[in-house]
Amino acid sequence: VGNRDDSNLYINMKLKAAAEIGISANHIKLPNTATEADVLKCIASLNADPAVHGFIVQLPLDSDKPINTEKITNAVAPEKDVDGLSSINAGKLSRGDLGDCFIPCTPKGCMELIRQTGVQVAGKRAVVIGRSKIVGAPMHDLLLWNNATVTTCHSKTSTLAEEVGKADILVVAAGRAEMVKGEWIKPGAIVIDCGINHVPDSTKASGKRVVGDVAYNSAKEKASFITPVPGGVGPMTVAMLMQSTVESAQRFLEKFQPGKWTIQYNQLTLKMPVPSDIEISKSCIPKPIDQVAKEVGLFPDEVELYGQTKAKVQLSVLKRLQSQPDGKYVVVTGITPTPLGEGKSTTTVGLVQALGAHLHQNVFACVRQPSQGPTFGIKGGAAGGGYCQVVPMEEFNLHLTGDIHAITAANNLVAAAIDARIFHELTQSDQALYNRLVPSVNGVRKFSDIQIRRLQKLGINKTDPMALTKEEVNAFVRLDIDPGTITWQRVLDTNDRFLRKITIGQSVTEKGFTRAAQFDITVSSEIMAVLALADGLDDMKKRFGRMVVASSKKGQPVTADDLGVTGALAVLMKDAIKPNLMQTLEGTPVFVHAGPFANIAHGNSSVLADKIALKLVGKDGFVVTEAGFGADIGMEKFFNIKCRYSGLRPHVVVLVATVRALKMHGGGPAVTAGVPLPKEYTEENLQLVAKGCSNLNKQIQNARMFGVPVVVAVNAFKTDTKAELALVVQHAKEAGAFDAVECTHWAEGGKGALALARAVQRASQAPSNFRFLYNVELPVVDKIRLIAQQVYGARDIELLPEAQEKVALYTKQGFGNLPICMAKTHLSLSHDPEQKGAPTGFVLPIRDIRASVGAGFLYPLVGTVCASCGV
Repeated sequence: VGNRDDSNLYINMKLKAAAEIGISANHIKLPNTATEADVLKCIASLNADPAVHGFIVQLPLDSDKPINTEKITNAVAPEKDVDGLSSINAGKLSRGDLGDCFIPCTPKGCMELIRQTGVQVAGKRAVVIGRSKIVGAPMHDLLLWNNATVTTCHSKTSTLAEEVGKADILVVAAGRAEMVKGEWIKPGAIVIDCGINHVPDSTKASGKRVVGDVAYNSAKEKASFITPVPGGVGPMTVAMLMQSTVESAQRFLEKFQPGKWTIQYNQLTLKMPVPSDIEISKSCIPKPIDQVAKEVGLFPDEVELYGQTKAKVQLSVLKRLQSQPDGKYVVVTGITPTPLGEGKSTTTVGLVQALGAHLHQNVFACVRQPSQGPTFGIKGGAAGGGYCQVVPMEEFNLHLTGDIHAITAANNLVAAAIDARIFHELTQSDQALYNRLVPSVNGVRKFSDIQIRRLQKLGINKTDPMALTKEEVNAFVRLDIDPGTITWQRVLDTNDRFLRKITIGQSVTEKGFTRAAQFDITVSSEIMAVLALADGLDDMKKRFGRMVVASSKKGQPVTADDLGVTGALAVLMKDAIKPNLMQTLEGTPVFVHAGPFANIAHGNSSVLADKIALKLVGKDGFVVTEAGFGADIGMEKFFNIKCRYSGLRPHVVVLVATVRALKMHGGGPAVTAGVPLPKEYTEENLQLVAKGCSNLNKQIQNARMFGVPVVVAVNAFKTDTKAELALVVQHAKEAGAFDAVECTHWAEGGKGALALARAVQRASQAPSNFRFLYNVELPVVDKIRLIAQQVYGARDIELLPEAQEKVALYTKQGFGNLPICMAKTHLSLSHDPEQKGAPTGFVLPIRDIRASVGAGFLYPLVGTVCASCGV
């Protein structure tokens, strides 16, 4: 702290010594305006950094602000306190725990000098002059625990000369020039002089010279060994600092297993029958989230706490861990489900609990944040279930850290900007619009960066607002949006069916400019899809700018950048882009981040959460993420969209299946939420199961098509029989699964997914030759056809007139090379939710195609309008 010349001199000596022997040393400079809090924050960061094996605080602290030196030195972690000044290290030294502490460098250097004389310390009389915490007091303790008889003297000692005369070993650290006279010293004594004092000397250019606390010239005649000043204890002190740092690194390596977390797991108390999800969640006492963060290797300044049970993680951790190898990447998907869902989220949580709490692997779950709409609807939350949950479930399902609210605000800002722009363009002249867009501030007009981009897009290479012609002003200010082409809707995070079609602009202030519009659910917003696919704040901002909200009357795409709202969107989303850290019932870490729809978007949690988790778990760890809906939708989009943009390559697919769903695919009666299951699902029926395995077989083929090993997890329900479960396992293996196992994690937690976890471990070692289904450069229609035929089993596709028009439009606008995100029912491999099993020979109807240009995909609308979301 500060810029004292003497401190800088000492620091440079230490840096030079470190460089000479290969220690990486840095000087952290704080200004003399630094506060105590500034210093403590810096120390906390160094304490947490595993790459730092030792650090010292150069004293005195040269600050204008009051700083408690004792508080500062005690803030240094004892295991990194290579100066040995903390109270913990001092206490261990005074107790004689010399192998479990750091010894202050000057006393340590003195002992080394004494040892090198060859004189045995044990049994000798030693006198220490001085009682400072830096030299005198620890020197006394060191000599004592090396079996010398020690006397400590100081400025108030009345018989100082007499005590010195008894000393076989004399260590002087009084800070008084030449205080100890040569005639006091016992003949043959060892004299260690730690003093540094300046005395006048007219023969020196500086007018002064450095002397010690001992009158050297007379003392050297009596002593057998004596240290000079300068050049004696000083260099040895620096050497001991280096030695202590090496010792610290050695201790660290002895305790540290590279990539292995030290984590506390929670023990489950299982009950039968299994209580409700909320009862189980409430019975769990989660670890403080800052403890979870520390356990997985996050630093305090990389974590923003939101109460005791959730936190946001800074993206800077990716830069810190950029050289760390990634762990194994596992995606959990499922067969075509019943409307009740088959337990992908529960399996995801169960698998990570098994890998972590039971097999002691580094493992992260990465899951989506649930929408409030289904939470208060019949579906319920998305925290998992039974003894495999993200906790606390109410925090998980409600608000979390406000990311969905931020998306709502950002989305509706764009919607408001669209209608405001249309209104103003209809009611104002070019010059009036120009004055609003480029106002004069203190007589000066200036284009913003986003306006420069719009000018460049228009081919206008001017930066002076006064230089534009009337024609150029007209092109700049008029987006000329065609209201009939607006694709951007307002959103709300509630299933409010009465807002699906509305009329806006009915206020008298809107002067009769009304139009039909609608509200979608927030998680269907393109902003949510952008959040999930962005790999950083800059990338997110660029994607926002590319979002197409409408077309002009000339057929040109109108973007968020054209509206001038890109920066505002980034500001609203600056916190939402940070993944949310939570934990499972058994204390394994979870990232909850983003929640894009799995039909009109790609239905996967964020790329950023996956990337950070993969770095944190290390090369032998696992990251388990979940893809929405069945493998034909969520998994296909995970591979072709998410993996394409992220560059990440999966190692294993976990395909979740249930006897219940397979019976439905085998011809069982309809399964309806809130209605008791028909007897076909509660009684053994091997024929139905066997027939329904056609769907399982097709989804296994779909996963293997991408070159990734498949492990089938058969979620066992209490109504399933052993024969039914065994039949599913057998069919899965015959269909090409790497392995298939029965799972009981809903009722038993991680213990019930141990077989699955071991199978995933084995599969992760198997060859994985990942490949995409299609090249994005293919024409739009060809990409759609490939997905329909290869993944769904269709004979061909049929583009209805509106879809044909969109293919031509998007190709013309330059969007034809985007990946495809099919929006179809999740209840069948086909477009018809009534067609179960693995239908073939059907023609897939494409009624429309829409563009999420910012997110980076086109989404064809397949079949009829969805009853639940209106798409």
